Amino acid sequence: MRVLLAFDKFKDSLSARDACTFARAALLERHRDWTVDVCPLSDGGEGFSEILTTAARGQVIGSSVTGPREDAVQATIGMVPYDRVPVAARKFLPPPPERPRATPTVAVIDMASASGLALLEPEDRDPWETTTIGTGELIRTATELGAAAILLGVGGSATHDLGLGALVALGLELESARGQSVYPPIPARWREVNRIAGSVNPPVPPIRIACDVSNPLLGPNGAAATYGPQKGLRPADLPRLDHESARLALMLCGHCARPDALMETPGAGAAGGIAFGLMTAANAELVPGFDLVSAWLDLEPRLAAADLVITGEGRFDDSSLQGKGPGAVAARALALGKRVHVFAGTARATQPPANLAVHSITPEGMPLEQALRLASLNLARAVKAAF
Repeated sequence: MRVLLAFDKFKDSLSARDACTFARAALLERHRDWTVDVCPLSDGGEGFSEILTTAARGQVIGSSVTGPREDAVQATIGMVPYDRVPVAARKFLPPPPERPRATPTVAVIDMASASGLALLEPEDRDPWETTTIGTGELIRTATELGAAAILLGVGGSATHDLGLGALVALGLELESARGQSVYPPIPARWREVNRIAGSVNPPVPPIRIACDVSNPLLGPNGAAATYGPQKGLRPADLPRLDHESARLALMLCGHCARPDALMETPGAGAAGGIAFGLMTAANAELVPGFDLVSAWLDLEPRLAAADLVITGEGRFDDSSLQGKGPGAVAARALALGKRVHVFAGTARATQPPANLAVHSITPEGMPLEQALRLASLNLARAVKAAF
């Protein structure tokens, strides 16, 4: 029996790699003769850089940067030689320089490691007070390391600053009516901002943002309305944050001589608008995140080779099969006629299709705090019970 293990993270409890590791150990305890192919997944959030860099045999470099509440955090940059990027994934990246003096590299960065929600305790989560400065510092460091291109995953952010923190780290300045610097450039201080000055300097290499959301920057489907509450935004503050976001966004478009219509671009609202900010001031482009990860990890041929596919994440419901990540893996495996098992912290699939078995790993009645703490044990037990 050839098994493909393709887990995404279990939010606040297990990384994708750890979930695969515990599930593999449990599976081989029951079936030592099975062949297990391990393929951790990422939606562009935690683990994006490490998973893609490791898969391509690149180098993971640590970097101390400014965290979402301005404390120092340890983040990572993956440096991958372009010729080690799987051919199928290269279409999502800018072409390498025609006559490079050295082997061109792609810097793989996940925003979550510098500006992520998981870096904060629940009581510290507040989009008015958080910043993407650290993500900009990672981009700057990758530039200094000589990256020919930057691939940025933007899942799991703690911020709603339109990427202005990152842009300030890259050379822009926010100024008050008296010409004084407004720093840190967090939304709580946006009312002081009268103009934007400076530019991204030195210029950064081409940036591609791995993104699977289609939200515009503003409005009822925008960044604040859709993702603000999970970052600590109070419902009463939504109109004010959206209003201030519109004012700063128009100011940034004017300063960079870019069309206001960029605010309406599907995906501009990703990660509190960092997609909009980097598109406007650094000419970044969006690429489909799951398609890129799937191509990078050679997921299609690995699915085809498997007799059994096991996937999962923190939550799985009826809408998951129309989504990305484990839901997309399950849907594709089912289309190939494979048997599929999904393990989730919370599983609420009421009518799973044939050949799909959905398991909730959390014992009934277990409090959430305990379930998060015991996720590895619960996952191992559920896998053993299923097989």
